[in-house]
Formats: sequence, structure tokens, C-alpha cells
Amino acid sequence: MAEIVVSGGQRLNGEIPVSGAKNAALPLMAVTLLTSEPVTLTNCPDLYDIGTLTNVLRGHGAEIDASRIGEGAGSGLPVLHMHTPEIKSIVAPYDLVSQMRASILVLGPLLAREGKAEVSLPGGCAIGSRPVDLHLMGLEAMGATIALRDGYVVAETPQGGKGRLQGAKINFPKVSVGATENLVMAATLAEGRTEMFNAAQEPEVVDLCHCLISMGAEISGVGTSHLIIDGVDRLSGTQHQVVADRIEAGTFAVAAGMTGGELILKNGKLEHLGSLATVLEASGVVCTQVAGGIHVVSTQERPNSVNVTTEPYPGFPTDLQAQTMSLMVVARGMAVLTETIFENRYMHVPELIRMGANIEVDGRVAVVRGVEKLFGAPVMATDLRASASLILAGLAAEGETRLSDIHHLDRGYERIEAKLSAVGATIERQE
Repeated sequence: MAEIVVSGGQRLNGEIPVSGAKNAALPLMAVTLLTSEPVTLTNCPDLYDIGTLTNVLRGHGAEIDASRIGEGAGSGLPVLHMHTPEIKSIVAPYDLVSQMRASILVLGPLLAREGKAEVSLPGGCAIGSRPVDLHLMGLEAMGATIALRDGYVVAETPQGGKGRLQGAKINFPKVSVGATENLVMAATLAEGRTEMFNAAQEPEVVDLCHCLISMGAEISGVGTSHLIIDGVDRLSGTQHQVVADRIEAGTFAVAAGMTGGELILKNGKLEHLGSLATVLEASGVVCTQVAGGIHVVSTQERPNSVNVTTEPYPGFPTDLQAQTMSLMVVARGMAVLTETIFENRYMHVPELIRMGANIEVDGRVAVVRGVEKLFGAPVMATDLRASASLILAGLAAEGETRLSDIHHLDRGYERIEAKLSAVGATIERQE
């Protein structure tokens, strides 16, 4: 079974190219179901999840030029050509959707274009319940009839699937990125105006809206919590560049802080790091936007402890909580981390403790008392971001760290071992 092996103690220095964002690419792939014309995505990351959604979309009739996607992270396919001249199946089957919860994003586009959809309830990382109730609530507000049958969401538009979705006012009781994306896509082909309140504002949502606008969608309020979508009769094809991955950029920025390093994160956007940049600066890691990327430099031997609370964007991202915890593990002082998004996102804590970390967890609160030194150990990845946190810990540890169950890692990081090795880390993948 494949492992990532890290020998810690090296200071990172150099340039790392930041890949296109997985969390942007997945909803962008789903837009092919909204149009019969070709859609091309550039800067598309080569990840396991991209391959999974490729297979889902092909099942619906999409023609996708992605011969090397899904064969393992690192095979490389920066351009993705998609064309769905007709919907050949409205069913997204369990065996595919269960591998990745983002597959639920085909629900809105299928309903909007075809009037009917049968989508299995999704799977993915076991970091919390992450229900799809907000997706269904919004579609029902737009006139869809929804039933849960044998583990599938069975939905149809008015008039038994022959009518169009209807514009509606949708008030999200809590912020949901996936529900916002699904409903924005559905609303582009609905009849009339849809208004969304408390919509997600993440850069990935903004990227999706910009792509849809280039296809002829009428969307205003992009980048705010109040989105207004006026439905159109059809959408055209487009070519769109996937935004750089802020979570990958943030992970590498933390790596610089943990190793006393200095990095240029090519293509990264400092404004997308949001609250992480503030936390890093307080810890002693300075991030500056420069031509072509983000300059990250550690200014002291050990970082300072900083309290962190995860929140919807522009607050601190839950997808960087585990990595930041690794930084706090080697910091001076005590840090309190509070996870407000998911109820089960501290599964990396026992593995960090195996490496010498001092962490106490009480519900959604983790108290981290920094230690001077971590020690390499065999550890196991429990989810995608936990995988990254353990690699970061390995970079700062004394001795060898062996990370198993790295299939989680390949869902969201493209060639992470090659990128870190190129800037001085001693890290390799062993089959």
C-alpha cells in the first residue's frame, strides 16, 4: 500500500506552483450539463475527485477529453474539454456518487435542463454529517417535487418534469457552499428571478458565477451574500480558467512557517487567503502579494500561538484548520482552536499526539500547548485535510514520518510530494 515518507528538519525555500482549486473545478465541471455547447476548463487540477466526477458526468452523456484524469494524481491534464449535446441519463448512481459528496452538484443542472433527476445521496470524507437538506429546500422553493427513495434523491420540475423551475426567494438558515452552487446553477435556467440570502461568498462560488455569466447567465451580487439570478432560456458554451487553490496555497504557507522557510506560491492570491493571512502574520509568518504569486517568509525560529475559530468565508476556513493546528503544535504558548463548521473534524489529533503534540479536545474546542520538538512516527490519514496536516508535522519533526491511507490526500492535492521536494523537503511516495 502506498505511503508518503517524510524526513523532517529541512528549511523550505523556493517556488511552488499552486494548482487550480479542486473546490472550484468540481462545480465548474457540472456546468456542462446546463448547455449543449462545448465547455473548456483550463488550469484544471489532476486529482482523484476530478476523475470521479468525470465518470459521473459521462454517465449523463457528457463527452470529456480527460484521458489521463483519474489514473492517479500527477499524470497531468491542465485543460478539460467537455461537451454534453444531450442528457442520456438522469441517474447519478450510488457506486460513483458515494465516492465523493460533490457529485450532488449534478442535481440542480439536471433538473434545470432535463426536468428530472435521480441522484444518490453522496459520500466523501467522514468529517461530519454534511446533509443535503439545504439543496433540497432551495429546489423545492423553486417548484421541484422531491422524494427520497432507496437512498436516492428523486426530483422533477413542475408539470411532471415538463415545466421549468421557477424563480424564488431562498433564505439559507446557515451558509452552505454546495447548496449555493447547486441552486445558482439551477436558477440560471429557471423562469423568473431567484434571490438568495445568506449565500456563500467563497472565491470558488465567485469563480462559478463568473463562468456562468460568460455562458450568458444573468447574475448580480457576485461576491456578496445576496445573489440575484434572472433565468434565461439557454446557456452557451465557454472557456474558463479555474481559480488557484487557496487551500493548497494556505497549506504551503503553513509549511513555510513550520520549517522557518521562505516560499513564492506561484499563481496564489493573497486576498483569497483571507483570515489565514492574519493568523499567519500574528504567528510570525508574513505573506505579501507579489507579481505572479504570494511571497511567504517565516520571521522567527518558532511561531507564536494564535487562537483560531473556523467560520464561513471571509472567516477562517475549516479546510485549513488541521494544517493550522500543526503550526500551533510547534508554536510558543497555548492556542485554542474552535471548529464551528463540522462536528467531527479533529480526527487528526490522535495522530499528532503520536508525534509528540500536546492537544486536548473537548467537543468542538481543541487546546494546543506548543512543544519544542515533534518526533517522526507512523501515522494514518483520516481525511483529506488531516493528511496535509500530518505531512506538515512530518516536515518539522525529528526523524521519519510514514503516512498511510494516502488516497485521501490524492483527492485534493496534486503532486504534493513533488512540489515539496522541489523546495528542499525530504519527502517521497513509496508504493
